[in-house]
Amino acid sequence: MLGPIPFQTTTQIVRTALGEFVAGVAGALPDLLTGLIFLVLAAILVKVLMMIVRFVLNRSVPDSQPVYREFVATIVFVFLCFGVVLSFLSIVGLPAIAASLGTATGFLALGVSYALSEMLADAVAGVYLLRDPDFMPGDEVDVGGTVGEVKTIELRKTRLRVGEDTMVRGNAEIEKKWTKLNDHD
Repeated sequence: MLGPIPFQTTTQIVRTALGEFVAGVAGALPDLLTGLIFLVLAAILVKVLMMIVRFVLNRSVPDSQPVYREFVATIVFVFLCFGVVLSFLSIVGLPAIAASLGTATGFLALGVSYALSEMLADAVAGVYLLRDPDFMPGDEVDVGGTVGEVKTIELRKTRLRVGEDTMVRGNAEIEKKWTKLNDHD
């Protein structure tokens, strides 16, 4: 049988809890300060890296396709921020949470990428079509037996003028089977 339970007053309980809380905060203060310094430095580094990424994208992606630049810049920014958050959690003494969050996000990204695989294929094919000097707006092309004039090349779709109609196809479909019929100058 257990002995008598020591009686504590409410004041003693509050003092004990407050003392343990203050001791815990004081013990965590160096890690929190290190984490805050890391966040400031990481924010500066992310800002500089994003300026470089945007500069490279502005030089490599045509002005007519700003959506591609924003798409790539957003993906790079999300990855950089995610890396900063995981590093911050490790620095402040929560490496298990950082590892769990990284693993869970990896599985989530795998599922999302599988679900969006066709959309991603269209976007990647769109980048190739945009960079191809033989596939430009105004060019006459044959896409799987349909002849038309390239009207626009967008992030996921390309629009072709076929007679009086506009044919819209996914870039992955077009990129696989197009033939240029005339030289556009």
